[in-house]
Amino acid sequence: MTAKIKPSKGSPYARILGVGGYRPTRVVPNEEILKHIDSSDEWIRSRSGIASRHWAGPDETVAEMSLEAAGKAIAEAGITAGQIGGVIVSTVSHFKQTPAVATEIAHRIGAGRPAAFDISAGCAGFTYGLTLAKGMITEGSAEYVLVIGVERLSDLTDLEDRATAFLFGDGAGAVVVGPAKEPEMGPTVWGSEGDKSETIKQTVSWDAYRDRTDVRFPAITQEGQTVFRWAVYEMAKIAQQALDAAGMTTDDLDVFIPHQANMRIIDSMVKTLKLPEHVTVARDVETTGNTSAASIPLAMERLLATGQAKSGDTALVIGFGAGLVYAATVVTLP
Repeated sequence: MTAKIKPSKGSPYARILGVGGYRPTRVVPNEEILKHIDSSDEWIRSRSGIASRHWAGPDETVAEMSLEAAGKAIAEAGITAGQIGGVIVSTVSHFKQTPAVATEIAHRIGAGRPAAFDISAGCAGFTYGLTLAKGMITEGSAEYVLVIGVERLSDLTDLEDRATAFLFGDGAGAVVVGPAKEPEMGPTVWGSEGDKSETIKQTVSWDAYRDRTDVRFPAITQEGQTVFRWAVYEMAKIAQQALDAAGMTTDDLDVFIPHQANMRIIDSMVKTLKLPEHVTVARDVETTGNTSAASIPLAMERLLATGQAKSGDTALVIGFGAGLVYAATVVTLP
């Protein structure tokens, strides 16, 4: 007789219990960017909605920024680091291929011996991490999971590239995901379109930079108009699918937290989705820039801290970017 696998003893549901963020102390206004490109503050604002961004100093490493954000999220969740059974870090700007920065973070916060790993899903990485954390909790392999989105994109910014020099910022956002008695995180609608992988990419691979002396340090580049059209039209469809999967309509929403790529993209998605006026829309990109995997948790933290959103609100979150990859879900705010 074939033995049967023992069923898992995880929680039937999961939710976000706490959120924390860290923005580097250095604020970089558009005027500083204009020292390197032929443009204007008006042009940058009209194209992106960005007025300033934060850039990390030498001591504000990927790990240090993550620790600051994680500490706030753990405290807000009302748990101890020792209760964390998983640490997931989404980043494209941790320059060590191995070991994962998640293992360093797990050790330094005193989490014991949790599962710890990094993921590379670009600007959708945080939402990917949320989904993985939910799965860990519902299957019973962890009771609490720390999910971090962190970037030092200033290290990968070509200051002479007029199309991207003004876009990117640095920072870290973190949440603690734990068990829930009711559904607090909807199904995730996620996927990829690898045929468009060239639209957002690193200019040269690390081995090309190693082997050749005639190439500049790698930077992030993108085909702006192609990405804009894809984000506005295709991602609005994905956002609607996430609402449908959760059994909700736009009228049921309190908050919309899209990846903070560009103000024009955000405003166009709001229009395409026909969001009601009562829905609060995150527009953190104005003073934070595009922080890739960190943008959603940073925007979430700011909405809650400023009172624009409150605990228990229903929020639609969607991340999208290099890959091209995307992920959307409906969550209850901590």
